[in-house]
Amino acid sequence: MKTKDATSQSWTQRLANPTRFMRLSGIVLPWLTAVAVAVIGYGLYLTFFVAPPDYQQGETVKIMFIHVPAAWLAMMGYLIIAISSFGLLVFRHPLADVSAKAAAPIGAAFTLLALITGSLWGKPMWGTYWVWDARLTSVLILFFLYLGLMALRSSLDDEALAAKQTAVLGLAGVVILPIIKFSVDWWNTLHQPASVVKLDGPAIHSSILVPLMVNAVGFSLLFFALHLKAMRNEVLRRRVKAMRMAEVNEAAHNQDAAAATAV
Repeated sequence: MKTKDATSQSWTQRLANPTRFMRLSGIVLPWLTAVAVAVIGYGLYLTFFVAPPDYQQGETVKIMFIHVPAAWLAMMGYLIIAISSFGLLVFRHPLADVSAKAAAPIGAAFTLLALITGSLWGKPMWGTYWVWDARLTSVLILFFLYLGLMALRSSLDDEALAAKQTAVLGLAGVVILPIIKFSVDWWNTLHQPASVVKLDGPAIHSSILVPLMVNAVGFSLLFFALHLKAMRNEVLRRRVKAMRMAEVNEAAHNQDAAAATAV
């Protein structure tokens, strides 16, 4: 039993080791980036040269190939923050706060992209760029949650306190995700209901579905590549900060020692 516990603990420690993360992510990141670029390139080719115009929406349906993946990733980004926040508060995982901090600006960017493309898509369909629809309003709240997390973190000088405060807010805000997902079912909205992720299968033709899913995979890979890169930058930033603090403390200690010797 002791051997098994020791092995389990060793594996957990290896997973939580920032040095190991930097080494593995350094190997994975270039390949992940290359695959993301290739898949997105193929998805955009399908979007503009293969996918047919919709019989009702015409060419404007192609906004969907950007809007839908962006909306999915807006929600996934916040889910990553919530899971990372849980990992920090419950398990004290050393990379949990790094993951949450790195995901916030990326998730905010995809949320803004979803709002912008949704507005552009809404103009020819609804006759206006914006309505206070349940789905649109809840996604806007999600965007403000992202901004709130980043603002709260930047307003606190104590990184440990900032990590805990943003983790609490991140977990509390996760309630917005089911509201976004089921808003079209709970309320009478202009936004169309789910047409891809359904129990009885997708409700759109394969000529539209295939390019949509290729773009979704490509943008998801891009999200993970950006997240890994941002996490690596944050780990390096914290290491540099720790080294500077160590130098400052050593200089102060040497100065105190010199003053004591002089006396």
